[in-house]
Amino acid sequence: MSQETRFTTPTAAVLALAALAAQAPLLGAKAVPVALTVPSDQVLAFELQATGVQIYECRATKEDPTRFEWVFKAPEADLFDASGRPAGRHYGGPTWEGLDGSKVVGSVLAKDSSLSSGSIPWLLLSAKSTSGQGLFSAVTSLQRINTSGGVAPPNPSQAQAGQEARVSYTATYAFYVAKP
Repeated sequence: MSQETRFTTPTAAVLALAALAAQAPLLGAKAVPVALTVPSDQVLAFELQATGVQIYECRATKEDPTRFEWVFKAPEADLFDASGRPAGRHYGGPTWEGLDGSKVVGSVLAKDSSLSSGSIPWLLLSAKSTSGQGLFSAVTSLQRINTSGGVAPPNPSQAQAGQEARVSYTATYAFYVAKP
């Protein structure tokens, strides 16, 4: 399957799901780990590309206030369809919001390491809530795959305490809906 925004017909979606069931799940050019497989009663509706930052703050650790760590705060990314047209934005919650005002808020169910070193993990999320009418209103699950970058800086120090780091990343977000 290509990494483009999809709005599938029920028949095409069922055929695509059957093909995926016969082999390791695929999105884009890479296999999706089994741990990140969506429930069988859902089908891929569309994919969006994200370009943005993962935001971290340097803080003292709870166990030892003389040691420091980068703590994840939130993502901040623009979402694009396969043609490069703006489709929405992604921000804390985690929330995905379409240009039409529809939103989905996700809850992480599973993680798997990225295929490229120095990249944030791939995720499976369930839709905790949706709002509005439009692109995201029927989303039931989503995956963050094909990640690049976004990992917290190395070697946090007391001199960085309270500072924010905005680390560039890209990812594909695959959005699933209930089977018709």
